[in-house]
Amino acid sequence: MRILLVEDHRRLNHELQMSLVDEGYAVDTAFDGVEGQAFAESTPYDVLILDILLPGKDGLQVCRDLRRQHINTPILLLTARDTVADRVRGLDSGADDYLIKPFALSELLARLRALLRRNGAEKSAVLCVGDLSLDPATHVVKRAGQRIELTPRLFALLEYLMRHPNQILTREMIANHIWSYEFTGTLNAVEVCMRRLRCQVDEAFPIKVLETVRGVGYRLHPPE
Repeated sequence: MRILLVEDHRRLNHELQMSLVDEGYAVDTAFDGVEGQAFAESTPYDVLILDILLPGKDGLQVCRDLRRQHINTPILLLTARDTVADRVRGLDSGADDYLIKPFALSELLARLRALLRRNGAEKSAVLCVGDLSLDPATHVVKRAGQRIELTPRLFALLEYLMRHPNQILTREMIANHIWSYEFTGTLNAVEVCMRRLRCQVDEAFPIKVLETVRGVGYRLHPPE
């Protein structure tokens, strides 16, 4: 899942980004409303986390502008303003949820999960390809009834592959989905993740579902 975090407080921005990455999200960051809106208009995100008090353009105006463009990505507003009128203004601008600073990371994560569940039933439905299943809500992966424990990064990679069965995903597509624009590694990191995923999902089973398309990328190939 890919998140855009727009927060001008650089220390908080960095701390939230690192915490979300640890949870397996790919996170792009911006520090003002103009930059954040440009990101949101050019990239399909799963959730936007948007501070209200931003330089350049405030979060409420960014929210309104995105909704006028029919960009319906779920938006979670962050603010230190906690009056009822402030919350009403935030929700009326088109936001889906509102979180008051300071907040616990556990609450932020719970609200993100709720927004992701709300963002269409298909996002939370259990994915099944052959005898392989993945539950986005509970993060449970099973193959032939056997539970498989994956790191957040490998879970995100497998979910991406399972949402696009039979589709060739290039290394660049995978890197952009499970990391972020600030990813400074090489595409070899994708190959390393694929090898680790194959060891856990394919190695112990007679039918292989993860396929390398030489020179192009990878594909999850449902068994015949």
